[in-house]
Amino acid sequence: MKLLVRWVVLALAVWVATALVPGITVNGGAGKFLWVALLFGLINSFFGSILKVLTFPAVLLSFGLFSFVINAAMLMLTARWSSSLDIKNFWSALLASLVITAVSSALNTILRPTRLR
Repeated sequence: MKLLVRWVVLALAVWVATALVPGITVNGGAGKFLWVALLFGLINSFFGSILKVLTFPAVLLSFGLFSFVINAAMLMLTARWSSSLDIKNFWSALLASLVITAVSSALNTILRPTRLR
């Protein structure tokens, strides 16, 4: 259930990014947003994790800001592998990765169940 909620949250974050960032579009309806979110999550969990380990010094020196560059690269890789996602340039991908990170973090925090002691 938790994985399903995170998948839907990522799809909503991609939708918000397409609404706010002018250079990114998803062709199709809600099903395409879910497909792009699934593909982006899989690519980011596999390739993104490897890249974050390999570029750890750059992430450390930039106080974590280089991780947005890695997320933008993973978003562009998702656009290359999916015919539903179109990204004009790297700057659009970078801004979209910032929006996706902010929205998904906010929604995951809101939807996190509270523990009662």
